Amino acid sequence: MASGFCNTCSQLLKEFADHLRSAWRELEIKIKEAFREIGRCNCFRISSERRTAFDLPSLRLNCDNETQLLSQESLQTLNKLATSENTDLQMTSAMYYLHLSHHLNCPLPDAFMEPIVALLLSSDLDVQKTVSLALVNLLLKNNVCKELVIEMGMLVPIIELFRSGDPTAQCHSCACVAMLASSESNQDSLMVDGIIPLLALAKSFDPKVQRNATWALLHLTQSDWSTRLLCQAGAIPVLLLLLQSSDSEVQFYSCTALCNISAIHEHHPRLLRIGGHYLSRSLLTLMSSPVKKNSAQACRCLQTLSKNVLIQDQLMELDCVLPLKALLKTSTSVWIESALTLLSTLSAHPSNTDILVSEGLLEEIGQVLHHPRSNSVIVTYSCKIITNLCTSHVGEQAVMESLCLPGLLCALVSNTLSDETLLHVTSCLHHLMACDVLRTKLSATITSEKVSGLVKLSEQIRNSQLAYNSAAIISELEMTEEMIRLLKPHYTSISKYLLGFLKKKDVKFQQLSVVTIFNLKKDGDFSSLLTNSELKVQLLKVHAQTEETRQLLQMIQPLSPSPVNSGLSQ
Repeated sequence: MASGFCNTCSQLLKEFADHLRSAWRELEIKIKEAFREIGRCNCFRISSERRTAFDLPSLRLNCDNETQLLSQESLQTLNKLATSENTDLQMTSAMYYLHLSHHLNCPLPDAFMEPIVALLLSSDLDVQKTVSLALVNLLLKNNVCKELVIEMGMLVPIIELFRSGDPTAQCHSCACVAMLASSESNQDSLMVDGIIPLLALAKSFDPKVQRNATWALLHLTQSDWSTRLLCQAGAIPVLLLLLQSSDSEVQFYSCTALCNISAIHEHHPRLLRIGGHYLSRSLLTLMSSPVKKNSAQACRCLQTLSKNVLIQDQLMELDCVLPLKALLKTSTSVWIESALTLLSTLSAHPSNTDILVSEGLLEEIGQVLHHPRSNSVIVTYSCKIITNLCTSHVGEQAVMESLCLPGLLCALVSNTLSDETLLHVTSCLHHLMACDVLRTKLSATITSEKVSGLVKLSEQIRNSQLAYNSAAIISELEMTEEMIRLLKPHYTSISKYLLGFLKKKDVKFQQLSVVTIFNLKKDGDFSSLLTNSELKVQLLKVHAQTEETRQLLQMIQPLSPSPVNSGLSQ
């Protein structure tokens, strides 16, 4: 051979080369099969997913740039990690969403919702807790559409977390449900499967779980339909028990929910069905709470229920005045309004007046009228209560000894009160003028500023009843020397509005004008002003018309058929 090998060696080398080629082909096939199997294995895929996760800058949790956080690359990676079978990688995705929920200031694109669904369906509870917390944050900040959350089927795994037995998972899922329930369009979906588990969680020993479950129940009482289903499912006893919770937020949520329920009259029988005055007693206990927002909310609930006479009787039996007086002494107008609203309802019933007066309520009302934050609502209800309670000698005496009269007079010259409120003020004062001792006190204490205020209200024409009430007060003022001194500068204005009253067709205005003139004539200066005035001319015309009417009635009366002849029974 040219190679210098003998035939035997050449043959051996040729056989070795053939064998080596054959062995290599077999090795190549085995290597390919081995890598193919490795490629199919989770280990290899996880390694690839890890590289994808950690090589992607936008998934580093120190990144706050929204453009980077919401990039297409981030979305693709999130989808891979969320659907991975490795729970560590799922947690990476869940942590990303938690980071996103803290830093996102714009709506989350709909495409980014898909990985959340996958993570909520994870078999790992820690992943579910993390992503459900992220969802709570996103819902709180309105970064995601509540309706879309329902449409994408997230409600089922959220409600499943109720049954997890893990307080943190239950807390997050209840918060999600509460946020979703705040949208009325979602309440139908929530009611199907959510009521019974929520009621069970509301009785949880974990305060956070209980708080969020009660919060969710509160949101479900904001529509008539869902409220009805809640009551049928037994929510009322649960909410009543929650009034006694050691958590003030739970108390507030449960009381507000009961307030919403009590606003619908059809639920009153269910509310009252619990015996032993339990409802009234529980709300009164809460009304004595040092947490004033809870106290005021309990008061609102009782005010709604107080339309029921049975509740009124229970409240008076349970000595409701003391906690109500405590609310009147607070510095918050809304809480004062709540107490006054309920007291107004209670004072409207004559059987309650003596008790309310004996409890010193009028003294507190006088203080309230001088409150620096007194407003139209406070003044209006104060007037109603004073009018209701001043129906006996005891009530009149209590008004005398209180600051009610000065408070009402101060309200006359307030620049912040509406005509409607001033109508209540003047009506109350006119009512008090019927009492001799109160009329004397008012006449003795009224100031020049208050007299000017009454005259201005009497001559205004935008509200005729307000003008009538104000003029009626002036007509009954005792004409002492001091009163004459106060009224004298206003005689011209008074004469003007009295002339207007005489020209009205309404007889009550004419009569008021006559009574006022008769009272003011006790001052010689007014009598002199009246002489040869247009007011006197108009007064004589009214007198003539009245006399003519009287004579006509006398002429007509004999012609009137008797009750027997007309077929009418006596």
